[in-house]
Amino acid sequence: MDRLHRSCRHLIWLNPLLRYEAFKPEAQGIQAILPHVDDFRTVHSLNSLTELAQVLSAQSTPARRGAGATIGTSGGEVETEQALRG
Repeated sequence: MDRLHRSCRHLIWLNPLLRYEAFKPEAQGIQAILPHVDDFRTVHSLNSLTELAQVLSAQSTPARRGAGATIGTSGGEVETEQALRG
């Protein structure tokens, strides 16, 4: 994941389970990728895909890296460490 993260400008992880408020990243695999992902997005509906398209087209600004990544949901965005590790 570190090599992948360094080879791209902005790493987005898509996960349909993010639509559930009770989702917690308890699996070791998700815990391992957290520091390397810039943005977590849900992909469970046409609205979430539209939001993803808007994010991708707005990527003209420099990407944030690491643990301050956000989780994008149709209800807004929350900080990764608070939402996923909390």
